[in-house]
Amino acid sequence: MMTAEGGAASITATAKDLFAHQGIAGFYRGIDSNVMRAMVLNGTKMACYDTTKGVVVQYTGLAKSSLVTQFISAVAAGFFMTCTVSPFDMVRTRLMNQPADAKIYNNALDCFVKIIKNEGPLTLWRGFMPIWSRFAPTTTIQLVIFEQLRGLMGMKSM
Repeated sequence: MMTAEGGAASITATAKDLFAHQGIAGFYRGIDSNVMRAMVLNGTKMACYDTTKGVVVQYTGLAKSSLVTQFISAVAAGFFMTCTVSPFDMVRTRLMNQPADAKIYNNALDCFVKIIKNEGPLTLWRGFMPIWSRFAPTTTIQLVIFEQLRGLMGMKSM
């Protein structure tokens, strides 16, 4: 939204405009797909991290508390997280960007089905590399720091 002078509208003006045109529901557009995405993202991250860590320990003989084990496992978790989250990102983006006055999708499932039907299933993973380039470093940093803090507090590695 741009103001008449060509500058960006304030957050207050944007919120008022959104509320005036879409009501309170406008603030929650796409929430169903955001919740589903968050569940898949966190479930995948922790499950893959734990599983990969077990595989790394088994095949390399490294300790669970090894920084190398944690790093490899976190990078793998970021990759698998991207594989499972990309479709939800596509659906979420489509739902949140659809015009308020022209409803293209009724809900997340409708959006998912229409994307596959009209553009093919691989469309759900469009943008995979940019998503992974964002997830790989953040997931790695997050999980390695988490493990290191656990060690500093006298807790065992996951």
